[in-house]
Amino acid sequence: MAAVTLLEARGLTRSFGGLRAVDHVDFTLNSGEIHALIGPNGAGKTTFVSLLSGRLQPDAGQIRFDGADVTRLPAHARVAQGIAYTFQITSIYAGLTVADNLALAVQRHPTRDLAGETARAAARVGLGDHLGQVAGLLSYGHQRLLEIGMGLALRPRLLILDEPTQGLANKEIEGFTALIRSLLPETTVLLIEHNMDVVMALADRITVLNFGKVLASGAPAEIRANRAVQDAYLGGHHAAD
Repeated sequence: MAAVTLLEARGLTRSFGGLRAVDHVDFTLNSGEIHALIGPNGAGKTTFVSLLSGRLQPDAGQIRFDGADVTRLPAHARVAQGIAYTFQITSIYAGLTVADNLALAVQRHPTRDLAGETARAAARVGLGDHLGQVAGLLSYGHQRLLEIGMGLALRPRLLILDEPTQGLANKEIEGFTALIRSLLPETTVLLIEHNMDVVMALADRITVLNFGKVLASGAPAEIRANRAVQDAYLGGHHAAD
């Protein structure tokens, strides 16, 4: 079956002062895939997905989602279109319970069973026993899982995850990997991740950014064998921005 494009960026550019963080990037995301975005520290990954999610506006270029031009839509409007983004720095309502955090996301869609859907959202990310706990008192790893649960509760067509396994224990990473696989093909996943074992285990395709430009894009085996990628990233420090 031919791949169906869900999101497409053309010539996407964003500068901060004299620094061009994203430099005329072309990018295609296919429906139903897990696509990993990797690159060395300062490569522009977080800036790039902030442009895709609407948290930043580009200086130039165009973003199309499901065929519609969303380049100038603000972040909340893109959420309504089906794009959810979890942050590199965990962003939850620390003073509210796990249940209340999830309920805020669940109720963006009409429901007659808010409590039931909230409980199912918690169970999906392994937090079913923590519904009454204040979110700010969770371990950092559990806070990351809560944020992912909030993203999934929005029922996104595209889920953008910015370093989701940061702070997770090995067993939690195993659960996360299984969870992400279970989302396909209904949800498309764009994953920024520094853990290369996770990237290679999950990704259908990988795009490598370096100095704000696309260095390479292809299947995991192609990326692993690419000498330019090895020199810029895989053979060097496994850091992420």
